[in-house]
Amino acid sequence: MSLAHPLPVLATHSGKFHCDEVFAYAVLRLALGLHEPGRDHVLLRTRKPELIETADIVWDVGGIYDAAANRFDHHQRGAPLRADETPFSSAGLVWQVYGERAVTALLQASGAEGFAGKIAAELDDGIVRRIDEIDNGVSVDGPLKRDTLGFASLIGEFNPTWDHPAANGPTAGDEAFLEATSLAEGMLRRRVDGLRARLEAESIVLGAHQAGEDSRLLVLDRGMPWKSAVFSHELPVIFAVSPASNGNWMLDTMPPEPGSFAQRLPLPEAWAGLQAEALAEVSGVPDAVFVHLRRFVGAAKSREGAIALARKALAAADTVSPV
Repeated sequence: MSLAHPLPVLATHSGKFHCDEVFAYAVLRLALGLHEPGRDHVLLRTRKPELIETADIVWDVGGIYDAAANRFDHHQRGAPLRADETPFSSAGLVWQVYGERAVTALLQASGAEGFAGKIAAELDDGIVRRIDEIDNGVSVDGPLKRDTLGFASLIGEFNPTWDHPAANGPTAGDEAFLEATSLAEGMLRRRVDGLRARLEAESIVLGAHQAGEDSRLLVLDRGMPWKSAVFSHELPVIFAVSPASNGNWMLDTMPPEPGSFAQRLPLPEAWAGLQAEALAEVSGVPDAVFVHLRRFVGAAKSREGAIALARKALAAADTVSPV
């Protein structure tokens, strides 16, 4: 804490704000367990050097990068670069120090703190790096184009218009800055939870596959995303069985590559487009519900029924072309 304030002082520049300093502030609040300026910390938006020097943490202003001293500016000569020479913004600099701590804080309620490192690294590569590029006007993927629905653009829209009363004066944009921070924090919370859920699902998928009797058949007791885990771990899965929200058990086929609408093995042609009694008679599975005309998905009323459909489809394929 600074000598002038009993609360920790977090400082960035005043005036028009950009995505990088808004995102950095959201990260700092999460990592440090801060909630409301004035209650558990001081948010100082200023360009006055004498005030900046007294702050505990400074980002996007001050002309200094010194992580040990909690100074995170990137506008000065000799500002740090990423390994691929992409220049950091204040978001990237703050993330290097506080990103994993912020993710850990968000994961505490779910007890999934063990995923914090992986999630922080993925967010750095997928989101924070992009903020760095946009703020610095560079892109390693080609010309940098304005995306009016992109995250940085949406944050920028929070700035008061030139003729708004809040656009001028010593506190210009302060309220809007906090509103933009709420958006940034909400996005970060949801993205972290989505990545946590994906990693949780991957762990369950790998465990279920290892426990299965046939490596070509994946049986899950809860509905969850499973295809990305199969691809990333190169599992030989042909079919997956899992419960649906309507009480049925789904039989899904595995595509040959991400984004493909084809199947490694479609369901038997004789089942295509059949339902209920007609499908039960042809397949020999009494509680069979349907098979899509394009043979990429089917269903039965029970777990056992869906597994039976999968095994019969595999057996039929083995008869034609043994694996």
